[in-house]
Formats: sequence, structure tokens, C-alpha cells
Amino acid sequence: MKIAFANPPFLKNYSRGQRSPGVPKGKTLYYPYFLAYAALWAQKQGNEVRLYDFVAENKDFKEAIKELKRDEADLIVVETSTPSIENDIRFAQRIKRNLKKVFVLLVGTHPSALSEQTLKKAGKEIDGIAVGEYDQTIVELASALAAGKPLYLVDGLVFWQKNKIIANKPRKPIENLDEFPFAGEIYKEYLNPKNYYFSAADWPMMMIITGRGCPFGCSFCVYPQVMHGFKYRYRSAQNVAAEFEYIEKNFPEIKEVVIEDDTFTTNLDRVRDICQRLIRQGNKLKWSANVRVSLDFETMKLMKEAGCRLLIVGYESGSQKLLDNMGKNIRLEDSQSFSKNAKKAGLLVHGCFMVGNPGETKETMKETLKFAKKLEPDSAQFYPVYVYPGTKSYDWFKKRGYLKKKSFSEWLTKEGKHNCVIDLPGLSAEEMMSFCHRAYLSFHLRPKYLLKKIWQLIKNPNEGKRSLRSGWRFLTNYI
Repeated sequence: MKIAFANPPFLKNYSRGQRSPGVPKGKTLYYPYFLAYAALWAQKQGNEVRLYDFVAENKDFKEAIKELKRDEADLIVVETSTPSIENDIRFAQRIKRNLKKVFVLLVGTHPSALSEQTLKKAGKEIDGIAVGEYDQTIVELASALAAGKPLYLVDGLVFWQKNKIIANKPRKPIENLDEFPFAGEIYKEYLNPKNYYFSAADWPMMMIITGRGCPFGCSFCVYPQVMHGFKYRYRSAQNVAAEFEYIEKNFPEIKEVVIEDDTFTTNLDRVRDICQRLIRQGNKLKWSANVRVSLDFETMKLMKEAGCRLLIVGYESGSQKLLDNMGKNIRLEDSQSFSKNAKKAGLLVHGCFMVGNPGETKETMKETLKFAKKLEPDSAQFYPVYVYPGTKSYDWFKKRGYLKKKSFSEWLTKEGKHNCVIDLPGLSAEEMMSFCHRAYLSFHLRPKYLLKKIWQLIKNPNEGKRSLRSGWRFLTNYI
């Protein structure tokens, strides 16, 4: 069967693939990596596939539909997100009006969490939704459509049957992730790496996934709760090292690999194995990864030797009470030790700080900014908690009447930037947004920080240039 996978048009530079979709102030644009892996999986099972990233190509509805018409696919898979869901539904409806015989399927966290609501809103112009991890669901759906078999046999599918919505049983996730081809195989065919940007990484960069799921249960994190579950399933160290070798040979322009697992360092023995393999094969690619503050110094040293440049970590708050309330399961002392060890190991740190979780006050926000300056990461971001359907955070805020927005389009500002959608007792959404703005400037415009960056430019010109580029992109879009 011929299957088209589409990241639909929306706002320019709308980064739909990240955990908090929006038009980031740093002009970050993520690869559509989950769509890419699903396309690779479908291709491996014998289907003819095509991957479109209409956002990266800056195409509008009309141009996108024209390309899809020319493709003549039997099944079109449309990626979605909470802030863009109304736009994404309209795009899928437009597909159906122009290609009446095609089966139109929505995927992503939002329709997975609110499948029946989404299908009702879309009407019968949307044929179905693949709930959760959708790679194998798409393959089985394509087979059923081609053979004329009943759709109720396809696990993970929610679909229209006449005037009724049918929800099939949930799908078990794929366990052996080594069976997936390398992401670069489809990136090379359909995407331009220079279209994608992550401010904390060197450019051009490539994003890959080495594992799915996360066992730590943070109340706000959407992918483990809605898509991939709390069990960390991962590719073998041998497979990951082989992908680095593949990227190095086939993408000479790539300067850094960004590992986008929710928590790459969940299994430390595997991390060390990957590092040792990268060292033995003479890896020349820089790389970065999402980690937790529990990461030990010896593993950090090994990661550095294997080419790791940057650790991306969620410090989240300077208040222990807030950390406990969000289910982060870390201590402030852990964050301090992590920060010291990373500096000692020669690794840079991008620190993430969040406000607005249960118990937040003006005082605890000040504690967070003070703590951020004490930790002194190489770069930092401050943002209000993003509450998405299907998460514990969403349920908590909604139950108490703290959600102030009724339309999901209001999860973004008019410019497409991230918005704060909650009010807390004694703390408004506007106050939290204002604090995050001031905190970013206060952190990055300190004389101490600027002097450190000047020294970094002198000592390591390549790193200094990256900082200048990302800083300029951010500040020109922020102040």
C-alpha cells in the first residue's frame, strides 16, 4: 500500500515534534522523528512510503494538498499536537475533500488522549486515530484496508463505523527497537538537515531516538503518559553505535547528534556500553542527550570521552516542595552535585526550569531563579508548566478549575509562542509568563555569565560561535 506521512502546515517554524509544541523563541525546529520512524517501519513491512514536513518546507494548505494529490497515497497519516489540533483537523478534512478515496488517520499525543472527542469534532471526514505508539498500528491498518478486512482487528485504532465511534483494544508497544532502520535512511531521502535547528546544539544537527518510554513518572511529561509508557525500551548499544557510524559516513555536514529519548541515562550499563563502543570505533561526532541529575561522575567522564558535548537536564525548581509535588523524585542536593560533576567532567549543561506546578508562589519562583544562578548551567530556559491532555498535571489543574483557557489554540500566543494556560491561587498566568521572561534575561545578561561566554569564545571558538548564534537568534526574538 502507498502511505504518506505528513507534518501538516501551520505557523512558520512551528516545532510540532517537541514535547511542548510551539514556535520557540530560540527558533528551534525539531525533526518529525516519530513520523520518520513510523514511515521506516511501514517501508520495512513492504509498503511504499513518503514523508512530508510541510512546516520545514514552509508550505501552505494549498501547496501541501497539491503535493499529496500528486502522490496518490491510499493512506495519509497526519501528525498533530494540542496547540495546533484545530488547524490539523482542518488540514485533514481538506485532504478528504480533495482525495475522497484516501483513508485519513490522525496520530500524536492529543488525539491519543482525547480520541473520541477529537473524532467527534472532526466528523466523518477523518477516518480514524491511531492511539499511542502508532508504528505497527499503521502497518496493520494498511494491510486491513488492502485486503478488505474488518478494522476492528487492528489494535490501537479508533475509527468511524457508520455513525458510531469504535475504539479497539490498546496496542502493546514494540519491544525490539533494533528492528527499526536508522532514522537517517529516511531523513536522507525526504528531509534537509539544514532546515532543523536546536539552539543548544551545533548546527546542522540530527535527532535520533535510542529508546522509548520513561520510568520516572513526572506529572507533567506527556510522552510517557500518553504515547510510550513508563517502561524504558531501548536499542542495543551495538545498534546505537552503528547508527553513529552510519551518520558519520552518510551525512558529512552533520556536526552533532541529539539523542531525544525522554531519559537517555535510564540504564547506565547500556550508556557505558554505548560510550565504550563509540570510543573503540573512533567516533568523531559530537552528541547531546536528555539526562537526570542522578547521573554519576564516572559515567559523565566516559560520555565526554565518547564525544558527548552537552547534557540536557530538568532541574525544574529551586524548591524541594515543588519538586516533590510534581513527582520529580530528585533532591536539590542531587542537582548541585550533578552541576559540579558535569563541570569537572568538561560537559556543558542546558538547564530547564519550570514554574506553575502545584504549590508555586512568587517566593518559590524567586528561589528557582536564585538556584539556577547558583547551578550556573551553560544555558537555561524558564517556562510555565505546559499541561497537556492525558497527563496527571492536566487532570490536576482541570479538576480544581485552574485551567483558564477553553480552546486548545490558546495554548499558544497569537505569535505562536508558548502560553501559560493556568492560574494558581495568588499567582496568575500573566505573572508566571512575565517571570519567565525576566528570569531568562536576568540569567543570561549577568556580567559573570557574559564574561564566561567571552572566555568560552576565546578558549573554544567553535563553541563560542554556537553560543553567539543561538543567543542572537533568541534575543532578537525575545526582547
